[in-house]
Amino acid sequence: MSEKDNLQNADGKKEVEEIKVEATPKEIETEVKVKETPTVTEEEKVAETKVTKAKGQQHTPDVPEENVEEVKTQEDAHVEEIENSNAEDAEDESNAERHKLEDKDYHAMSMDYLVLEFEKLLKNQKIQTISSHVNEIKAEFKAKYAALLEEKKAEFEADGGNPIDFYYSNDTKKRFNTASKEYKKAINVYYKEREQSLKQNLENRLAIIEEIKNLVGVEENMGETYKHFKELQEKWRNAGPIPRDKYNNAWNTYHHHVERFYDFLHLNRDLRDMDFKHNYDQKLKIIQRAEELAKEDNVNYSFRELQVLHKLWKEELGPVGKKHREEIWERFSNATKIIHDKRQEYYADLDKAYEKNLVRKEEIIENIKALNTEENVSHGVLQKRIKELEALREAFFNAGKVPLKQNEATWKKFKDAVREFNRNKNKFYKNLKKDQYANLQQKLELIKIAEDNKDSDDFKTVTPLMKNIQNQWKAIGHVPRKDSDKIWKQFKNACNHYFDSMHAERKAENQELYDAFDKKQALLDTVKSFEFSDDAKADIKKLQDKMKTFKTIGFVPQNKRYIDGKFYKAIDAAFDKLKMDKSKLEMLRFEGRLENLSGSDDTRQLDNEQNFIRKKIDEVKSEINQLENNLQFFSNVNADNPLVKDVHKNIAKHKTSLDTWKSKLKRVREMYS
Repeated sequence: MSEKDNLQNADGKKEVEEIKVEATPKEIETEVKVKETPTVTEEEKVAETKVTKAKGQQHTPDVPEENVEEVKTQEDAHVEEIENSNAEDAEDESNAERHKLEDKDYHAMSMDYLVLEFEKLLKNQKIQTISSHVNEIKAEFKAKYAALLEEKKAEFEADGGNPIDFYYSNDTKKRFNTASKEYKKAINVYYKEREQSLKQNLENRLAIIEEIKNLVGVEENMGETYKHFKELQEKWRNAGPIPRDKYNNAWNTYHHHVERFYDFLHLNRDLRDMDFKHNYDQKLKIIQRAEELAKEDNVNYSFRELQVLHKLWKEELGPVGKKHREEIWERFSNATKIIHDKRQEYYADLDKAYEKNLVRKEEIIENIKALNTEENVSHGVLQKRIKELEALREAFFNAGKVPLKQNEATWKKFKDAVREFNRNKNKFYKNLKKDQYANLQQKLELIKIAEDNKDSDDFKTVTPLMKNIQNQWKAIGHVPRKDSDKIWKQFKNACNHYFDSMHAERKAENQELYDAFDKKQALLDTVKSFEFSDDAKADIKKLQDKMKTFKTIGFVPQNKRYIDGKFYKAIDAAFDKLKMDKSKLEMLRFEGRLENLSGSDDTRQLDNEQNFIRKKIDEVKSEINQLENNLQFFSNVNADNPLVKDVHKNIAKHKTSLDTWKSKLKRVREMYS
């Protein structure tokens, strides 16, 4: 007997081996194929497992006891959960591929990206696996396109269009329609072909059952009959899916006639014993693999592998000898229970984690709803909330999975909350656009006023009008961005044209004032570029002459009087650069100020200056008194102490300052005489 272990490499990637068994002097080869088992992530959880009771082959009551397959007097609950009815897979072989497709946040995608995802699914995936994704893409696209239509319709009406005449479409919508038609056509073709395929597969399977049924009683050449039986089993395994509602009945009928054939095989003990031995050897290998899986940490992987083993046990192999039945079933059942218990424990822990995730996601949803309850008072506030929403959206997706039974409801609540926020946002900006169009009309009216009056020479009447419309312009608010620059340039040009004309007229009337300004500006430039010599007195005389010249130039236009401040600031900066006693410099600068204040019948500026100087004299005296009082605390301290020296130094500094202020006060009083 030669055989290959078809379970040695069952590592979840690929397991295809051959089992050879001697049925007669001639070797009969049969092949047991284990389908590729995908690697399962730790977070994957089977939503719903359809299970059937695990039991041995059912036989008619009159079959001898040694031919009865493993029949348990009490079913094991852990085996019930492992055994899958395979009814769903029997109808759709792409069921696993459907669940492998990546879930995406279609709500967060733009319409262009939604269409792109739609086209990718059509191009890269089987048409029967993408229905849920396509439905979600369609719902999101239609919702977003409906919002866009509302916006475009509002713009159309704002521009004076009749709502009845409104029509809008774009290239993205055309691509979406094309993809939808392609999907509808492809899915219809698939279902039509699948219906025919399922029907043909059912007919083929029923024909196989009839052939197995007809093998019972054929005794001319038992070896050939047995070989034919094995060939029919292989044909059955490869016959393809059948309609779901026919699956259980077909399998039960098939098993019934397989069992009858084994009963018939009892007539040939050698052939039966040989088959028992083959089945026993293969079931031992299944048990060994199950016991290896019981030690695996990846419970999802172990469970998927175990499902394959149970299918092999149930569908691929026949009965074993009576003396081994209880023993091998007990071992297989125990390994199954270990895997089942580990899986139950794993999902119990996982459910606790999922419950925490659910609480967190519910909190995030409530926070999103809270954003919807607040009034959108401005564009800035709404932009801030948009950023908050993006942070909440990211937190939602990072919060992890929730219990499967809550998943759809939680996802729906999240999408509804986000949609509500987007609806409010779109409504705000829709109203904002209406306001902007109203603002545009108001500003266009102001432009007309400005352009109608820009050439007027009635400056007394029109100047207040032009200033008033400028203030109105600032108060009106924003207009559509596409019009903003254009209308601002129109308005500014009209206003500038008027005020330039007005200023030119007034300048012509007061040319001597503008000439005086030009002279003062030229004198200011000479002070800024003043070149100092080694003779400080000569430099002081030159600066004083410039000050006298500046005063004699006379008045400048009212809007140009800032030139005086600039000139005396430049004079002060020039005096600061002279190498002479600081107190003398201070008095020289002060003399310059007095020159500027003198020559007017209005003495208010001199009065203010005198009051300021008196106040400064009082402040300095107070500081000196305070410092002298502080010296009393150091009466017993050596005069060379740094603190004592510092106080004396400050007193001397303040006394010098006091002398300067007294000199200034004396000079001001002389100005009154």
